[in-house]
Amino acid sequence: MPEPHIVIGTPNLSSWSLRPWLLLHDAGVPFGQTVIDIERPDRRQLILEHSPAGKVPVLKHVDNLIWESLAICEYLAELQPERGWWPAAAPERARARTISSEMHAGFVALRQTLPMNIRARGLTYEDSPEVAADIARIIAIWQDCLGANGGGRKGEPFLFGRFGIVDAMFAPVVSRFRSYGVALDGSVADYAEALWQHPGMQAWAALRD
Repeated sequence: MPEPHIVIGTPNLSSWSLRPWLLLHDAGVPFGQTVIDIERPDRRQLILEHSPAGKVPVLKHVDNLIWESLAICEYLAELQPERGWWPAAAPERARARTISSEMHAGFVALRQTLPMNIRARGLTYEDSPEVAADIARIIAIWQDCLGANGGGRKGEPFLFGRFGIVDAMFAPVVSRFRSYGVALDGSVADYAEALWQHPGMQAWAALRD
């Protein structure tokens, strides 16, 4: 396919940019990228040069301009259906989309209290009932998916077997849990480690800001 170009925010900090970037990396196709420092005071003006929404990420492909992480992921999945980024069976696909949308729209307390800093370790955060509820809900989602799928189908460790959009949506959460020392055990700890070790995650963590 014609080479896509993605505009992303500071890799160490931009959780929204990480998600579709992982799919581009997983696709194994050449793509261009522009990195915008989201800590610059003029960041919005810089982003507006690429997106009318004034936010990153933004995907440019042929004559198409797509913003919003989940919309970009959906677009890429349509371009490369052979990658299987959504489950093949309709019930599982609907479930994966529901979970992805919940992650996209929710967990505000977690986002605000544990901002992503992918290279940091030993960070602390102020616990609250809202943060605890967000963490508990995420763990419950992971346990439910991993239990229903036997810990990953066909020997794959991800929520619906092979790596997909739903895993990309949770990738920033895995980074946050590592940075802030959120305790995990059992199958969810194994899942978080598998996602952290995914080649795309390692490539993203190695990007310079």
